[in-house]
Amino acid sequence: MPNIIRPRRSALYMPGSNDRALEKARSLPADILILDLEDAVAPAAKATAREQVIAALAKGGYEPREVVIRINGPATPWHADDLAAAAASPAAAVLLPKVEGAGQVRAAAAALPAGMDLWCMIETPLAILHVEEIAAASSKTRCLVMGTSDLATDLNALHTPHREPFTTALSLCLLAARAYGLAALDGVYLDLKNDQGYEAACHQGRQFGFDGKTLIHPRQVDPANRIFAPSDDDIAEADIIVTAFEGARAAGKGVVVVNGQLVENLHVVAARRLLALADAISARQRGA
Repeated sequence: MPNIIRPRRSALYMPGSNDRALEKARSLPADILILDLEDAVAPAAKATAREQVIAALAKGGYEPREVVIRINGPATPWHADDLAAAAASPAAAVLLPKVEGAGQVRAAAAALPAGMDLWCMIETPLAILHVEEIAAASSKTRCLVMGTSDLATDLNALHTPHREPFTTALSLCLLAARAYGLAALDGVYLDLKNDQGYEAACHQGRQFGFDGKTLIHPRQVDPANRIFAPSDDDIAEADIIVTAFEGARAAGKGVVVVNGQLVENLHVVAARRLLALADAISARQRGA
């Protein structure tokens, strides 16, 4: 798991070519803003979008949100300029799309200054097959982001309600992320008219173990924040587990039972992580 517990429940893509969207982003309750220079920007607007994103970041006002710039992929003519501009910006991280191997990760990471993270999109069949080497390629890598829309196209797969075609890809991405201490974000949900389907996808993503979900519209932020956050019942149970464990340890007892279930150290670790996340969300809400 990541060393720093921070809320990453909602990661909203904002088109870098849209000045109004960049301004509106300062008031949205998303945990993460992904200022997009790639899919959301037409080829003729790439340079303008880059300039607008850098100008918006220089103006500031996005705190306490985590701001990430998604640049264009290594095979595009905009990649080098995007990477250089992002590296010189105050963004927290650069999101690299179309990653398919360790070499691309290391090349991008080498261009970033100390303190700036690299996030990697996992969105092609080759990326899935190489996801472990991608996760392990650089100490600057902090997050893997699923790109299920591109993956569906490459697989010739259907977007089904329970996402059966992506089960293997989602699981492999999570395994690699957790094995190397990275965060992991689920892919986008495209049907803005289907609120029930969207919430079901959020619940499924949380059941898989994702930290949060990438989003394409501001109206998707609140449900993601709610679903990927610990519930009041979750927090109460975690408190009970930690308190019981610490009490038993202080009394010299080796066995702890809570509500009829044996509590081991792994349950306490998970409970403490959940409580830390709940505290971080509370702090984020106070600072938003």
